[in-house]
Amino acid sequence: MAEEAVNLTNTEEEQTIPEHLPVLPLHQGVLFPELTVPLLVSRPDHIKLIDEALLKDRALVAVAQRDNTVEKPALVDLYRVGVAVFILKMMRSPEGHYHLLVRTYKKVRLTETVQEEPYLVAKVEIIEDAVQMDKQIEAMVLNIRNLFQRVAELANMPAELAFVATNVEGPHPLISLVASNLDLTLAEAQEILETLETQTVLERLTVHLNQRLETLELSQEIQKKIKDGMDKTQRDYMLREQLKAIQKELGEGDERTVEIDELKKKLEETPMPDEVRDVAGKELDRLSRMPPAAAEYTVSRTYLDWLLELPWEVSTEDNLDITAAQETLDADHYDLEKVKKRIIEYLAVRKLKQDMKGPILCFVGPPGVGKTSLGQSIARTLGRKFIRISLGGVRDEAEIRGHRRTYVGALPGRIVQGLRKAGANNPVFMLDEIDKVGTDFRGDPSSALLEVLDPEQNHTFSDHYLEVPIDLSQVMFITTANILDTIPPALRDRMEVIELPGYIEEDKLMIAKRYLLPEQFEAHGLKADLIELEDDAIRTIIRSYTREAGVRNLERQIAAVCRGVAKEVAAGREQVTRIGPDNLEEFLGPVLFIPELAARAWGPGLATGLAWTPTGGDIIFIEAARMSGKGSLTLTGQLGDVMKESATAALTYVRAHATQLGIEENFLDGSDIHVHVPAGAIPKDGPSAGIAMLVTLASLITGKQVRRDVAMTGEITLRGDVLPVGGIKEKVLAAHRAGIREVILPHINNKDLPDVPEQVREAMQFHLVRAMPDALEVALEPTE
Repeated sequence: MAEEAVNLTNTEEEQTIPEHLPVLPLHQGVLFPELTVPLLVSRPDHIKLIDEALLKDRALVAVAQRDNTVEKPALVDLYRVGVAVFILKMMRSPEGHYHLLVRTYKKVRLTETVQEEPYLVAKVEIIEDAVQMDKQIEAMVLNIRNLFQRVAELANMPAELAFVATNVEGPHPLISLVASNLDLTLAEAQEILETLETQTVLERLTVHLNQRLETLELSQEIQKKIKDGMDKTQRDYMLREQLKAIQKELGEGDERTVEIDELKKKLEETPMPDEVRDVAGKELDRLSRMPPAAAEYTVSRTYLDWLLELPWEVSTEDNLDITAAQETLDADHYDLEKVKKRIIEYLAVRKLKQDMKGPILCFVGPPGVGKTSLGQSIARTLGRKFIRISLGGVRDEAEIRGHRRTYVGALPGRIVQGLRKAGANNPVFMLDEIDKVGTDFRGDPSSALLEVLDPEQNHTFSDHYLEVPIDLSQVMFITTANILDTIPPALRDRMEVIELPGYIEEDKLMIAKRYLLPEQFEAHGLKADLIELEDDAIRTIIRSYTREAGVRNLERQIAAVCRGVAKEVAAGREQVTRIGPDNLEEFLGPVLFIPELAARAWGPGLATGLAWTPTGGDIIFIEAARMSGKGSLTLTGQLGDVMKESATAALTYVRAHATQLGIEENFLDGSDIHVHVPAGAIPKDGPSAGIAMLVTLASLITGKQVRRDVAMTGEITLRGDVLPVGGIKEKVLAAHRAGIREVILPHINNKDLPDVPEQVREAMQFHLVRAMPDALEVALEPTE
């Protein structure tokens, strides 16, 4: 290392400050006059500046740089006020850097550029400080000395520094000494350097000293409290915080710091309501102060992830093309005109009013009629995400509202989970099997659904886990059910019920040809030119191999046919396989269902009734027999109380009107009557079999046979009135499937006939009766 030194005399320097000085930009800090300070010079152009200055008069001007990122600053990039500097000593390091010891002299102002290459040279003018001494200045100088001694003591500065401050003469040397040893910002230090009025500088320096002193005293007080009350956990925490601060200074940063920064960035970028943003911000602040080893750390982190990943203000754009929507619905589903009409109406209103709330639809119908697939089709039509939640067997309220965070492994409810999965706040939500929601000690999920399925409340839905309001008003909720009876009235009242009837034979034929056959051909790897399933064969499958309101079993039977053909094709058959009613048994085996009407041995005491079941309508047979006895009535077939009462009422009516029926009034003397409803393993109840009971008993006692081609339903009274019943559409469809073409209905049920498909209405004859004699006149065959 080379070393050289020089001693300068003040008198010579005062007289030899040149008018043009090389400029040394300072990247950090500001130099003050009348001080001896070290400097490090490493840039090549600055080293050249020092070399030439040493060869001349060792004088230069040191000026603070405004922007440290500027590699080669011009005069405009520097502050205009600096200090004249004289080099006292220079040492060269092995790396080629210069370590200087310089003496700062007077303040100077850079007026203009003289030279730019290879280093900056500027014209300077000396700035003389305004020297003034009075009592106030002396007092302020004394105060600054005392404050600086206290700061030096608390900040652990060298003791010599406080001694020098005590013995320095004049206010300006004291200002330079104190300002150069305070943690001032570049702007604050430059402001003190440029201020010429002594009193103003002393006032500003006093403010900075007081602020520094307050900070040091507060830090000492905090340190004392921490030290007094610190246990092992607190000590570890303090060390960890200090380590984090050291790593931050070194630019290393631990993984947790990176994680917190990522969460903060994500919080800033995620669109969400202000209320939710405030909650997330507080939780993130809490997480940043929490040690990763704490049990609550994972809980808090998971909670933040849920808040940040929910689509608070993210929506998918609706496809509001009415014509295209109609085409999509028609392509996906056959018939179901009522449902399609409702969806098109929704789209039309949505097109006119963008902020409308989502409807709450409830599709009710027997299994297999396409309720779930219809929801998927609606989502595809709207261009929305589709989320399906099965509620069958759900008994825990937390499945809907979520668990509170106090529980281990707590999660939000299925509604919030569905929103997160959808990634949009306006998906089509299908709540499947809502009629099968249960209740037990864990709560009542159907009660939790009251808020979800209410457009007037669900814009502020509250999940127990998140505990912030969630807007569900844009979600289109669709529920499905087989029956409405098990749905609580309050929940049923919130939904718009749309009934999906069972399919008639023609509907099933068209569904099989349009949808089921192409799907099964593709599923079994068959080409359309290798198999030909005739319409009559499909009709035979519908009539003789399935008995259902929907088409699930029909699809299974078609799949069985396709499997049989696939086996032949795989064995080498290349000709088309034609399947008609004659060779259908080769693929499906013997006929499964024989029409009951054809199987029944008809005679007096047998009538056909109509019943409603959760899977659609069905026909039932009511038969009666008379035997010797004591005038009692026996009822069998697992009949409920209401159905038993209907049989009793029917017998009472026959006895009361024996004369009008042309029978003896004491026809029960010495005989018993037994009424039986077959399929005895199936419980049956309800008042709608009243007419059938009456006709059966009247047929038995009068000996007149009931018409085989007539089915009936309706409630009876002792006075002979026929009262309306429910499920007319399902019952009429059941009669149509069974091949019956005449139906006796209560007159008031005439209002329900428009719900029956038009082609069924045209194929059938309806007898609307007001009283029992009208029903008997239609049902009983005349005596020959």
